[in-house]
Amino acid sequence: MTAFEVSPEFTELVERLRQAPFRADTTTVPELRENFEKFAASFFDPPAAEFVPDNANGVDVEWTRAPGCDHSRVVLYLHGGGYSIGSIAAYRDFCARISEGSRSAVLSVGYRLAPEHRFPAALDDAVTAYRWLLDTGIRADRIVIAGDSAGGGMTMATLVALRDATIALPAAAVCISPLVDLAHTGATVHEKAYIDPIVTPEGSHSYGVRYLGEDGDLTNPLASPLYADLRSLPPILIQCGTAELLLDDSLRLARKLRDAGGIVDLDVWPEMIHIFPFFASKVPESQRALRYLNAFVARAVSRDDRSLCASDPAL
Repeated sequence: MTAFEVSPEFTELVERLRQAPFRADTTTVPELRENFEKFAASFFDPPAAEFVPDNANGVDVEWTRAPGCDHSRVVLYLHGGGYSIGSIAAYRDFCARISEGSRSAVLSVGYRLAPEHRFPAALDDAVTAYRWLLDTGIRADRIVIAGDSAGGGMTMATLVALRDATIALPAAAVCISPLVDLAHTGATVHEKAYIDPIVTPEGSHSYGVRYLGEDGDLTNPLASPLYADLRSLPPILIQCGTAELLLDDSLRLARKLRDAGGIVDLDVWPEMIHIFPFFASKVPESQRALRYLNAFVARAVSRDDRSLCASDPAL
């Protein structure tokens, strides 16, 4: 398989998505939530793992632990869904694969959703869950914060909020197809509008309005962290695909992080779509990307230095 040949499984996924697109601008929030849960359930085939509910100072969370994982190493996972949909349950397969592959426990955060709970409710819940981890004795240098789409944006916002509050930062972070610019000023928002089978400009904008309100500032740096001061953050892996509408969010985020002196591993996959690693139960490209992600996490929570961007020949 060359870099530009996609698997039959990936082709089938894209065709399926085009037949039943997620139109966030024309579908009610309850319908969007129900549709996403059903869609995510069709990819549920996790490796062996235990799923244990917990409460992080009032925030619903769930531990995912694959057999043999190191409980002192934690991935704090923030799911995607435009701050309005998605859930702990929908991401159990994905979190189990992260736990197995990185040999870490995963703490999935059931943060409050918009429009019932607008900004900064979700961010507050993420920060609360992180601080709870520290309070329970997990060392900051044994934690990685990770998330996809809106969860990727919230990962960045959480890092900024923690830094500004002078709270010990995690070892590293992972952003999968991050939504970091709710103002949608990236060129690929229009260039990829008819290529991306998941995200539309109108739909993504509607999520931003639900999160911030009709009069909300779409460039608020804690909602759109592309506009934040990104200095003094830990190493960050950004995974994205060339066929996604939010590609420029990832490219501009990586550029701004590097300009701020940060360590960034920008992992761009030809032809891949929004949050493509999520589909690892069925798609070979997703499985390969997840192996790369898990190797990054494993290095982050066990490293003796800050070099996290070296390629792994086994991937």
